[in-house]
Amino acid sequence: MGFPKAIFKVSEVKNCPLYSFGDLFAVTGITISMNSKEENTFITTAIIHSPQNKEKCKILSGDLTKILIQYDRADKIPICLISCSGCTGSLRLENSTDLDLLDSGEEDKYANELASMLHLLSDFAFFKNIDEKNLEQVIKFFKLNKLKEGDIVIRKGDPGGNFYIIITGSVNVINDRGMTITTLKKGEVFGEMSLICNDAIGATIQVREPTSILYIDRKNFQKILNQYPSIQLYFTRLMAKRLTKSNVIRAEDLSSGMIGNLAEIPAEALFQTLNMNSKTGILTISELSSGTARFSFRQGALIKAKYNNYEGEAAFYEILKEQEGRFRFTPGIPSDDFETPEIGYFMKLLMEGMRRLDEQKGKETN
Repeated sequence: MGFPKAIFKVSEVKNCPLYSFGDLFAVTGITISMNSKEENTFITTAIIHSPQNKEKCKILSGDLTKILIQYDRADKIPICLISCSGCTGSLRLENSTDLDLLDSGEEDKYANELASMLHLLSDFAFFKNIDEKNLEQVIKFFKLNKLKEGDIVIRKGDPGGNFYIIITGSVNVINDRGMTITTLKKGEVFGEMSLICNDAIGATIQVREPTSILYIDRKNFQKILNQYPSIQLYFTRLMAKRLTKSNVIRAEDLSSGMIGNLAEIPAEALFQTLNMNSKTGILTISELSSGTARFSFRQGALIKAKYNNYEGEAAFYEILKEQEGRFRFTPGIPSDDFETPEIGYFMKLLMEGMRRLDEQKGKETN
């Protein structure tokens, strides 16, 4: 005999390898009759419905089953928060009768809702970089999440997992002291820096009012970046704007030359700054594990790269692995280099470099 299901929504995520904020789980209680010669007995067990297209976690399934057994029926589970007992990561789930979104028509419902948004989304800065005939196809990569005031979307220090676009409502960007740094509203995006730069989340994002957000995971984010070069240009401009606003490295410092070390400014941030400020000059990085590296830029484009026995793209990918070393940027390049073709589109090089770093870290972990 089956009972009504309880719905759990992921409200916080910390290093969970499988699930993301907003993922939904249904817990359905099943009563099984155990007949014997002496008596009939009944036991309650659970069927856990995991988010579509995601693996089932045995640890989390066990935690949810214990909750069901404790209250005997799924529809008797009170509004509550539970914490996953964890493996390499952990998460918290919120149970609510208002979250009954796992009906058989859920996918159609969300597909129709996204389709109805096409006209609205086409005016957003991000989607303006995609031609109209491909817009509907790109939107299919995204998922829609509706959040209430006070929900934490991402938390500072967590690994980056998704890219987000605010459809309606607004969110606050919170610093370490719990103060609001700025507010992001309709059409604005967040989460992209952690994916592109392979960094941890830089600030906590908290919902300011009832808000609808589109989000896309790392794998599909990479897929649309590779497929649509115009989106790469969008992120280049966006990061340039944010770097300027936060004054990570002042452009005037680059005009007269710059020195520093990779422990303070990672290689990917250093390269981005030179690219986005359209600088011309030579970047020399010394005291590395394999000697000295040398990179030439022309108006922000990478035209020469040499490190150890590597040249071109290979040298660029290798330098991203380095975490210590001293660098110096010297303005100006030889006249002959003004005709040298660029090694490749910078954002594509950077994204590929970050992908390779991810793969390497995954192998080291395993």
